[in-house]
Amino acid sequence: MKILEVTNVDFALLHFILPLMRGLRDRGHEVVGVCAEGPLLEGPRAEGFRVVPVALARSLHPWRQARALAELVAVMRAEKPDMVHAHMPISGLLARTAARIAGVPRIAYTCHGFLFNQPGPWWRGRLALGLERAAGRITQTYLTVSAEEAEDARRLRIHPNPVAVLNGRDPTRFRPDPAARARLRAEMGVAEGDCVVVAISRLVRHKGFCELLAAMAETPPNCVLWVAGNRLASDHGEDLTPHFQRAAAILGRRLVMLGYRTDVPAVLAAADVFTLPSHFEGLPMSIIEAMLTGLPVVATDIRGPREQVVPGETGLLVPPMQVTPLAQALRQLAEDTGLRRSMGEAGRARGLERFDEVKVLRHTMELLESGATSA
Repeated sequence: MKILEVTNVDFALLHFILPLMRGLRDRGHEVVGVCAEGPLLEGPRAEGFRVVPVALARSLHPWRQARALAELVAVMRAEKPDMVHAHMPISGLLARTAARIAGVPRIAYTCHGFLFNQPGPWWRGRLALGLERAAGRITQTYLTVSAEEAEDARRLRIHPNPVAVLNGRDPTRFRPDPAARARLRAEMGVAEGDCVVVAISRLVRHKGFCELLAAMAETPPNCVLWVAGNRLASDHGEDLTPHFQRAAAILGRRLVMLGYRTDVPAVLAAADVFTLPSHFEGLPMSIIEAMLTGLPVVATDIRGPREQVVPGETGLLVPPMQVTPLAQALRQLAEDTGLRRSMGEAGRARGLERFDEVKVLRHTMELLESGATSA
């Protein structure tokens, strides 16, 4: 088949969609990416993938979305794909609508999180649910990355046959690496007895950074926080720079800003604990990467992370948007090397069982090829 993989921005295509594109190409399909233009597309293009730029925006701005819809219809009429596989809430809605208008024979969608499950005004949730239901009616293959959201899709009559395919990462890349650990900890000046907590994500408020920075002030002196990531140009909401600056003045050497990293496997291998205190998620890739690396995970008890983390066995779950329980969880792990080790080992075993990229991609591709979730 000729398949268009449509997502919103270059970050999503590089970090979330590219492994699937490789897998589909290896199975003999012609795969074309479609998303907003950006510097991170250099990598996929260097691998030989054609990526068609469309002015997709991560907002509900009606004129921008109308222009993006028109561009998508034009692209699909020119490309004449056998299938459009859409991702992310807004780009997924537009791509499926465009595919229907352009007469694409097969329409597939992977839900990476529902907008109506995110905090916000009631009207936005109702609008998002209505649009999801409408788009679900023209979607033959309906996939989700979390089991809870597959159940949401069924219960809320978005689609009669949603399938949770999960997310996956390559365990040969994300694994314990003693050499990388020793090298990076020496470079970063990690002291003997330090417990390095690492957070890797976009620097936006809903990832829980305000709570995390406040919680760090209540952790023991050996607890050091590394923050890896940056803010995308398309991200909305408050700039967190002042929050990090104030925290740096309080925490001193215990807060290290790493910026955007291309060596995430090594950064994880050098850490002792991973944390992601998000307010909402789909099924976070970063937690999977941390589990495969053998790190205990401290996350919030929300959709996605609670399907990944087994409390007391592979990590700890805490209520979202609360400082004290997060601080207590980090303190418990910072003070107990044996607990960190046992949770990390159990997390890697669970990651290998459930979130191995090869298994996840094989299941996803089989569903896309067969159209097995069609109503």
